Amino acid sequence: MRILFLIPYPLGRAPSQRFRFEQYLDALTAHGHYYRLAPFISVATWSILYQPGHAAKKAGGILAGFIRRLLLLFSVPTYDFVFVHREAAPVGPPVFEWLIAKVLGRKIIYDFDDAIWLANTTETNKVAAGVKWHHKVADICRWAYKNSCGNIYLANYAGQFNPNTVVNPTTIDTVNLHNQVRDQTAPGRLVIGWTGTHSTLKYLDQVVPVLAKLEAEGLEFEFRVISNQPPAFSLRSLVFVRWQKDTEIADLLGFHVGLMPLKDDLWAQGKCAFKALQYMALGIPALVSPVGMNMEVVQHGQNGFVCANPIEWEASLRQLLADAALRQHLGKAARATIETRYSVVANTPNFLALFR
Repeated sequence: MRILFLIPYPLGRAPSQRFRFEQYLDALTAHGHYYRLAPFISVATWSILYQPGHAAKKAGGILAGFIRRLLLLFSVPTYDFVFVHREAAPVGPPVFEWLIAKVLGRKIIYDFDDAIWLANTTETNKVAAGVKWHHKVADICRWAYKNSCGNIYLANYAGQFNPNTVVNPTTIDTVNLHNQVRDQTAPGRLVIGWTGTHSTLKYLDQVVPVLAKLEAEGLEFEFRVISNQPPAFSLRSLVFVRWQKDTEIADLLGFHVGLMPLKDDLWAQGKCAFKALQYMALGIPALVSPVGMNMEVVQHGQNGFVCANPIEWEASLRQLLADAALRQHLGKAARATIETRYSVVANTPNFLALFR
């Protein structure tokens, strides 16, 4: 098959792309398929996209993306499938998707891993959110040949408009990337860790008071935050590590325990438990909120802990900080969960089946 990937960002930059489809590209080639990646945003625009200012350059980058999409329409008929990750263009109505499906008659595989039909507005994206055209998701689901959704909640939404909908979970490459396991018995300062972008730092607010209480009691630990921006938490245990792709795995392997708190709302229901998947793949027990896919991935007391309130966060952290053998046991079970259900190896047949 000839497959055209319409994607938001350049290759290797965005986590959603890296862990949704980029790690399957070699498998496509190995099975005789040809593919082409067509990002909307250029590398130059990506480099300034989340920086303050540069309004003119950002606007120029978006305009250039629309021009590239228009020119690309001439070659669309040469492809058997068009894989659209999240959207063909970041703003405006789904014009390109309509042309591809209804005018050019190509089969769209529509892939998404968040509840992108909802507005998730922050201070940094409030201007763009006004022109995002969130309700276009329903139309694209309806026009698609097949919908590829990151979890059951997302698949239930897409299935309202198109029964040809499958769950294609976000997965971890346990062979080439997350291919090490944390030794929980090694000496050193205990590290409670969290990783994510600045937009999800807000979820840590529910855990910070618990960490402050443990600090006040004299418990020795480091609270390591890996992100693109430093948090503004008043914790003496806080250590900020700027996210870098080259050191991503080494930085995560410093954790003894990984946190994934969430607020129980409709947006969080669409989350695909990615932080937990990363921790668990490295043999790190995950502590998660009982929201959405977290409940599917983490089995309480078997491969991690599910924490619904401050009392449970505190109790789970105390238990894990004090017991290396328990961390080792849960970490081993967590790694097995990923290998069996959420690894690239396990999910490759499911991904390739999208193009049958």
